[in-house]
Amino acid sequence: MKKPIFIGAIGCGKTTLFQRLRGQALVYDKTQVVEFYQNNQMIDTPGEFMEHRNLYSALTITAVDADVVVFLQSVSDRRQTFSPGFGSMFPKDKIGIVTKTDLARDQADIDWAANQLQMAGAKKIFYVSAKDNRGITELNNYLGITPDKA
Repeated sequence: MKKPIFIGAIGCGKTTLFQRLRGQALVYDKTQVVEFYQNNQMIDTPGEFMEHRNLYSALTITAVDADVVVFLQSVSDRRQTFSPGFGSMFPKDKIGIVTKTDLARDQADIDWAANQLQMAGAKKIFYVSAKDNRGITELNNYLGITPDKA
């Protein structure tokens, strides 16, 4: 299993995606601190760490223990939260996840989000919807995550 750290803006769907990847019911839960899942094999970060530059050091320190850095961009958030080259501070593999694809008005919304992730440094892009389970199997396979048994 690749140990991922999820990084993205407030409300981009990091925690919801974690719940879906683990095979759990989707329950809104605002992440307030760094959280570790599946015996410390998955790292979820608060959106504030991404949105406030003075907290970037918390991201870089927390990412040291990860195998892959995962950037998330929601199709419903048209802010440029990742600056171009943002991923250069992480000497690790970087992937991107376009989230909330079920909310896209058209393909342009999805393409815009993917472009933001590529400019940030993501080398591979996944397209997911935690709501309708789109792209979850592919992402689980890539990360080597086995959903929890019910």
